[in-house]
Amino acid sequence: QEPLVESGGGSVQAGGSLRLSCERSGPYVLTYCMGWVRQAPGKEREVVAHIDSDGSVRYLDSVKVRFTISQDNTKKFLYLEMSALNSEDAGTYCCVKAGDCGWLLLPLHSYSGRGTQIIVSS
Repeated sequence: QEPLVESGGGSVQAGGSLRLSCERSGPYVLTYCMGWVRQAPGKEREVVAHIDSDGSVRYLDSVKVRFTISQDNTKKFLYLEMSALNSEDAGTYCCVKAGDCGWLLLPLHSYSGRGTQIIVSS
C-alpha cells in the first residue's frame, strides 16, 4: 500500500483555523475514495469528510460550512481546511483511502496514515 503521510495538526485556540495535508506516495489510483477520519479520546472513530473519485464530497453534519475537503489536480495531496474550531474537533485526524466511501471506517477494507493530532484550547 502507498504511504499516506499527514501534516498540519497542532494546538489552536477555539475559533481558530488549521489546514491538514495528506501526501500520497503513489502510484495514484484515481478510483479511490479519500477521506479524513477523526479519533477523539473516549469516542468512536468518525468520518469527518470524504471526497469520492468523481469529486463529490460529503461532510459530517457538525463540520459542514466550517470544513472543506479538497485534492490537488494530480490527486497527490488531500487537504482539509478547518475553521471555527471548537473542543469537539480535537483528536487525531487520519487520512484514509478506500475503494468505496462506505468502507472508510472498515480496517480490512481501507488504508490509513498514522494521523496528525489537533488540540483545541479555550
